[in-house]
Amino acid sequence: MINEQIRDKEVRLIGADGEQLGIMSAREAYKLAQEAELDLVKIAPGAKPPVCKIIDYGKYRYELARKEKEARKKQKTVELKEVRLSPNIDTNDLNTKMNAARKFISKGNKVKVTLRFRGREMAHVQASKHILDDFAEALADIAVVEKAPKLEGRSMGMVLAEKR
Repeated sequence: MINEQIRDKEVRLIGADGEQLGIMSAREAYKLAQEAELDLVKIAPGAKPPVCKIIDYGKYRYELARKEKEARKKQKTVELKEVRLSPNIDTNDLNTKMNAARKFISKGNKVKVTLRFRGREMAHVQASKHILDDFAEALADIAVVEKAPKLEGRSMGMVLAEKR
């Protein structure tokens, strides 16, 4: 809220150079802001009494937008990468897939390991669960199982995340 929008009876006022001007009515504070040719901006509406500051509103909004943009820049989005396996995978192929998953996890991404069943392979679902267990065990030094192996339709999947 700025200028005339502030309808509180009394506010705590902070001057343009950051010093406390004390508690006064919103009208008096607005008059002081007009004399300084600046805006009266409510910066802490939850406080008792609300805190207002005499500042240039355009500059204030610009600073807030800059801080927000800077905070977004520092965030890292965690992606979900997928590694697909089949029940009759050979050990060397499995090691290749493990190395790929290890690379994804070390970069900070989560890895979804999917074991896909086709045709008659559906008859041996429980016998193939050990592949996912071995996969998780091999990556236990850098990863933790976030979502345990679960059968969903014709595929069994689990999610691995970086160890904290």
